[in-house]
Amino acid sequence: MSDLPLTVRRSIEVMGLFFLGWIVVLGDGLLAPLLMAFFISIMVLPLYRFFCKIRFPEALSIGISILALILVLGLVVWFFSSQIRDLVRDFPVIQRNVTNHLNDLSEWVGSISPYSTEEQLDLIREQSNRLLSYVGGLLSSAALSLTSVLVFLGLLPIYIFLLLFYKNLLLRFVFLWFQPKNHKRVRDALREMELIIKSYLFGLLIQVSYMTVLLGGILLIIGIKHALLIGLIFAFLNLIPYVGALLGNIIGVLITLASSAELWPIFVVLGTIAAVQFLDNNILMPRIVGSKVKINALAAIVGVLVGGEIAGIPGMFLSLPIIAVLKVIFDRSERFKQWGVLFGDERPEHSPMHYPVLRQKDCTVDNYLKRENNVEPPREDNKP
Repeated sequence: MSDLPLTVRRSIEVMGLFFLGWIVVLGDGLLAPLLMAFFISIMVLPLYRFFCKIRFPEALSIGISILALILVLGLVVWFFSSQIRDLVRDFPVIQRNVTNHLNDLSEWVGSISPYSTEEQLDLIREQSNRLLSYVGGLLSSAALSLTSVLVFLGLLPIYIFLLLFYKNLLLRFVFLWFQPKNHKRVRDALREMELIIKSYLFGLLIQVSYMTVLLGGILLIIGIKHALLIGLIFAFLNLIPYVGALLGNIIGVLITLASSAELWPIFVVLGTIAAVQFLDNNILMPRIVGSKVKINALAAIVGVLVGGEIAGIPGMFLSLPIIAVLKVIFDRSERFKQWGVLFGDERPEHSPMHYPVLRQKDCTVDNYLKRENNVEPPREDNKP
């Protein structure tokens, strides 16, 4: 392929991306749980290696690791359901507060527009009927997708077990794709990917924990009702880059508005979320996750939207780890290094239009840009 003209090679790359995307769209029901299991298996590797180190049988080590994971997820589900029960228990108060807010809104609309209260009620009634029919359609589709969700959750532990059990076979399969002279580069790329995935996903777990405690605790001290629920919802939605924070703010405002007869708690919630998010983005998360890989905002947003279109919510959560893994692969491949540049955040200070050195695949320039943008260059690990 190296003997082909550059335009032909680029055309083949673009066609390959198209067909790869087509395969992913067609097989999203299979690939989504498999990719999720792959990333989770990387997370449980330290626990699995610990049990193997103390002479546990391999299958037992994998089983205990999966049981520990299920236990943690069960605690999260229990905590979330307990908060939802508290919210449902306050439903009469929520209904009364919503009615008061709607009456205040109706009076305000009547003061600035010619619509009377009766006309507003007719409009609300009409829109409510449309909303009910729309919600009914959503519920029916959700009921139909319940089976796929159960299949997804049922396949996860099976895939995790098999990926850990056959990890050496899979690694041998990867090495056999490359010539022996490239095996050191492949080994370094695999170690780099494992390090990045573990630091990123463990960082997300830590982020969810301290965001829930920090945001929920501050709101609880201030006296906001359902503070821990707001903190938990925002912490999980914040895992979806850019889009999740906006949804978390909206849901937090809606819960506060429905739970309070006054308006000042809304501004308290928005201000607290903004302060906690600023602390998270600029101080806590960079120190926890580190700077092994930086994805630019354009690639992150497009990746989240594409992942959501292909695999729904799981696709949105998986988009950034997948892009990070692809960037590691592309950065270590001379043929595909330009795609790593496209995904990365190593922004040159000068334009390649005027500086020819920026138009070349130069490792020295790449490492300089990484240091300039506070990104750690790839490790050169010489261990056997």
